[in-house]
Amino acid sequence: MKRILADAKAFGKQYLRSRTGTFFALAFPVILILLFGAIFSGSGTSTLPLYVQDLDNTPASHAFLDALNNTTILVYNPIPANANITSYISEHTISLALVIPRGFQQDVVNRTNVTVTLYGDPTQSSFGIAAAAVSGAITGFNFGVQGARPVVSLRTDTVSQRGTKYIDLFLPGIIGFTVLTTPLFGMTSICAEYRTRKYFKFLGTTKLSKAEWLVAKILFYVLLMFASVALIMAAGVLVFQMDGTLTPVAILLIIAGTVEFTSLGMLLGIFIKDQETSSAIANAIGFPMMFLAGSFFPIDLFPPYLRTVANLLPLTYLNQGLQATMVLGNNAAALVDLAITAVMALIFFVIPARALSWKAK
Repeated sequence: MKRILADAKAFGKQYLRSRTGTFFALAFPVILILLFGAIFSGSGTSTLPLYVQDLDNTPASHAFLDALNNTTILVYNPIPANANITSYISEHTISLALVIPRGFQQDVVNRTNVTVTLYGDPTQSSFGIAAAAVSGAITGFNFGVQGARPVVSLRTDTVSQRGTKYIDLFLPGIIGFTVLTTPLFGMTSICAEYRTRKYFKFLGTTKLSKAEWLVAKILFYVLLMFASVALIMAAGVLVFQMDGTLTPVAILLIIAGTVEFTSLGMLLGIFIKDQETSSAIANAIGFPMMFLAGSFFPIDLFPPYLRTVANLLPLTYLNQGLQATMVLGNNAAALVDLAITAVMALIFFVIPARALSWKAK
């Protein structure tokens, strides 16, 4: 028994010396509970913005809007009746929109089935919440006007402007996730290793400049990201018959995002003394960003203070830009996100480029 305890003690000390192991065993679960708690603890009081186009504009449609607002989950914003709904969704980058058709009141009075249409992204949990809330409002409305007879029903449609399949809506988030993780974690580890093993000093004996070394790494990761995206899309096409395509703006976003997170990895790596610590810090920065930047959960679900945090994260603008150009077809909005991503990439590049020294200890 003493030998077992002694070996367990020795193994424990050895394991805890690994900062990466300690991070995933102790710190990462705490980060997860804090993140999920912060995201969902306020879900009972948070509201989702729902844009509504009332083509009927009658007392019956107004009563239905009141039923929506009474759910306390949805807060509706009006869409002009003369607007083309799909164009309006694209131009304003709307994630949830509802259309009340013309003749709504007449159909309700005549007890003829009438269908309202909810537009959204079914890959996002906010779409399911909105659909459930609208369905609840419809049930209450039917009960109030026709004694629970199902006169009003719900139809759902996607916000995509390209007639894409369900799998296509996942593509922007998967690309954003890939562009974050591979360059950030890889470059942080590489820079820390170069510093630990004194490789920077060896590079100082060559004609290679610091700028050339940094650009070479960025070029490699840009090529790697396009290879990864190509494999992702090939798998989607072969297995799920995915129709998603890369737009020119999406290509520029991938390049800018890769430069951004490769540079951020450099920034972390050159200031951290050992590889284990660099991996733990990269994980501590990267994993929260995955969850808070809209890759997996819609930002609309977050409490207000977390939305503010999300708006400060570089991955948010990459995800938003890819979503805007690849799903909504809104290149104007995507170009704004591209500009923000490019500025952040430049900032993240300049700092390590100036701070990097071939004489780093």
